[in-house]
Amino acid sequence: MEILRKNFSRHDFDSYTLYVIMDGSVLESNGKKSYMLTLEEILRTGTDIVQLREKNLSTDQFYSLALKVRTLTDKYSVPLIINDRVDAAIAVDAAGVHLGQSDMDCAQARKMLGDDKIIGVTAPTVALAKKAQADGADYIGVGAMFASSTKPDVKVNTITNLKKIREAVDIPIVVIGGVKRTNIERFRGIGINGAAVISDILCDKAPFEAACEMREKAGEICVSVKKKKTNGQNK
Repeated sequence: MEILRKNFSRHDFDSYTLYVIMDGSVLESNGKKSYMLTLEEILRTGTDIVQLREKNLSTDQFYSLALKVRTLTDKYSVPLIINDRVDAAIAVDAAGVHLGQSDMDCAQARKMLGDDKIIGVTAPTVALAKKAQADGADYIGVGAMFASSTKPDVKVNTITNLKKIREAVDIPIVVIGGVKRTNIERFRGIGINGAAVISDILCDKAPFEAACEMREKAGEICVSVKKKKTNGQNK
């Protein structure tokens, strides 16, 4: 399959505002039949970044899907982030990778991916956030901020802890875990840079409209990375 290549440099990318995570199991559980059609509806809204998170696929299945998703995200000039799998990110030349605490170390991933790729790291505590920043992460994911159907057993984080993490690091923060249009207002004034959304968009009967509404709400709450740098707010 020929892919129309789009290059997204970590040094130029500055918007994590609406960060949509694609998860086929969520779509299936809600009766959605078309993965790619749902993704294209979301991309049409001007979504800033898409993560491919598929925990239940074989290596071959994941690679095949990632190629298709990469072609579509390139069509809309949206960077694609691969969850967990550095090998797959390299194989499809994705814009970057997101790493959990049980995945490859950020510093090692940077050596493999090179200096130009985006690396995000899950960091639910101040200590982990500081380590991620020191290891060269471009952003951190903080959560789970609310109970979530996709990760029902995960420990819920707190707004107080989120504020402490925001004070401790300079790199962008993306909140995740049960983030919805009905609760994103809780993050106003904290200085988050993006909202990662799964079920609130994927499970909606009209994902295009849901993504448009979330993008508008997130745009009011989230701080632009470029604006933050321009205003000299980085520590």
